[in-house]
Amino acid sequence: MPNNHNGGNHDRRRSGRVTYRPKAAEILKPEVRTEDERLLSRRHRPAFLDSDPWRSLRILSEFVEGFDAMAGIGKAITIFGSARVFEEDPNYAKARELATRLVHEGYAVITGGGPGIMEAANRGAHDAGGLSIGCNIELPHEQSVNQYVDLAVEFRYFFARKTMFVKYADGFAIFPGGFGTLDELFESLTLIQTGKIRHFPVVLIGSEYWGGLLDWIRKEVVARGAIAPQDLELIRVTDSMREACRMLVEGSRRADDEAAGAADPPQAARPAKGSKPPERH
Repeated sequence: MPNNHNGGNHDRRRSGRVTYRPKAAEILKPEVRTEDERLLSRRHRPAFLDSDPWRSLRILSEFVEGFDAMAGIGKAITIFGSARVFEEDPNYAKARELATRLVHEGYAVITGGGPGIMEAANRGAHDAGGLSIGCNIELPHEQSVNQYVDLAVEFRYFFARKTMFVKYADGFAIFPGGFGTLDELFESLTLIQTGKIRHFPVVLIGSEYWGGLLDWIRKEVVARGAIAPQDLELIRVTDSMREACRMLVEGSRRADDEAAGAADPPQAARPAKGSKPPERH
C-alpha cells in the first residue's frame, strides 16, 4: 500500500491500537467516534456512568504505557507545527534542519507523530541518527504515524498525550500551525507562568507568522493587566534554525542549572583549617 510523505495510508482507520482496512470496517462496523468524543459527550445517566469505570482504567493505561516507553529517552525537545504542511513548504525544510541540529547537540526529538511539520522534524532527527519520537493521537480522520518515527506511542486521549509532550521535553520549538499548535503554546506558557513546570525555553519559529499574535498580546493582554509584561519574556522568536537551536540548548542548560541549584541546600561555611572556633557568649 503506498505511503506518501504527508500522512500516508488514508484508506485505513485506527481505533486505539486496532487498525481497520475498508473491508474489515465494512464487515465489523466499528464505532466511528473517537474516545475523546465519547468521553466528552453527554448521555443519559445509566449508559454514561456504566462506561466510566472501564474508561478510567483505559486512561490510566495510557499514562502507564507512555511513562514506560519514554522514561529513558534522555534530553529531548518537542517540536510542534501544522499537520497541513507539504514537503515543498519552506517550513518543512526548516523543521528538518532544526531537528538535525538538535540531534547533533545530543537531544532526541518529540513530535505528534503525524504529517506536516511533525513528519519533517521526525525525518530530520531520524536521518541524523538521533532518536525520533512520535506521540500519535486517534482522530476521526486518520492521522497515521509517519515513517520517520523510531519510537511511536499511540494515544486515545489528548490530555494523556499532552502530558508526555511536557513531561519529557527540555524545551518547545513551535512552528506555524493551527488550533492544536496554539493549544500547546498557551498550555506550556500557562504551566511555566504558574510554576507547574520549570522555566524551559519556548521558541517560536517565524517572526512574520507570530508577529501579529505577539503584538495583540502586548497591546491588549498586557495593557489590560491580564498578564505581566515580564510574562512575555517566556517567549523567544526567531527565523534562524541556528539561532533557534542555540536558544533551546542554552535555555535547557540554564533550566538544568537552576534545578540543580534549587535541589542542593546551601551549606554553612566551614572555618579554615587551623583557625580557632568562635567564642560562645
